[in-house]
Amino acid sequence: MRERIVVAAVQLSSQAEVGENLRRAGVQVAEAARRGAQVVVLPENFAFMGGGDEERLRVAEDLSSPEPGPIRTWLGETATAHGVWILAGGLPERSSDPARVHNTFAVVAPDGGITATYRKIHMFDVEVGDGQRYRESASCMPGDKAVVADVAGARVGLSICYDVRFPELYRALVTKGAEVLVVPAAFTLLTGKDHWHVLLRARAIESQCYVIAAAQWGSHPRGRRTFGKSCVIDPWGEIIAQSSEGEGLATATLDPAYLEHVRSSLPSLTHRKLNVPDA
Repeated sequence: MRERIVVAAVQLSSQAEVGENLRRAGVQVAEAARRGAQVVVLPENFAFMGGGDEERLRVAEDLSSPEPGPIRTWLGETATAHGVWILAGGLPERSSDPARVHNTFAVVAPDGGITATYRKIHMFDVEVGDGQRYRESASCMPGDKAVVADVAGARVGLSICYDVRFPELYRALVTKGAEVLVVPAAFTLLTGKDHWHVLLRARAIESQCYVIAAAQWGSHPRGRRTFGKSCVIDPWGEIIAQSSEGEGLATATLDPAYLEHVRSSLPSLTHRKLNVPDA
């Protein structure tokens, strides 16, 4: 990271109507830009949340197509209009499987171009006791690559929601040079109240990175409820900004001098023992 960066984590309550979701996301991006944000992070499922598998397949887009769909078009136009980086953390992308999509993170530069993509690796196949049964793998094809992108002069590690429970992914991102970790999410209300902050702070502390976590909040189609609490966490594990209830923003400034201070005063990343033999 070369200099200070103002970032914003957007909190949304996305539903099943893509056009309305994009309109509401646009309001938050505009407000983030007004506050001076250079990097704006959108939550998982920002453009589409709810609906059945067939509907998700219908709205999925080919991000490499010369004729972009409405989500890709909106991302490019919105980034350009406000002169910001948009980290679009989780949109339905067409895959090689006609029955499944990728849950894809797109990095969009201020000129509107996509500079990097990450496809969610860990599928949320669980029953957490909230009356919902989650089988993400039934409708989503997992990715298989850890991705670090150059964003506004910083090395940014990409992840999505359930990934946060797998520290080995973040270790791989740090090995690739990550200074900032981004976790867009649609964390369930039940798991969020117990695990959201704990996991995010752990990833920040062990990786000695800033963490930007943009979240869904509230009630969504098909009975789903999400926790919210979008936040920014510093490399010492302190929450330095957080959204309240409802849609809104958590904004903060990332400081390269503080990042360097943490890493040099407690140089745990240099103390790693990767090949510990069996006893």
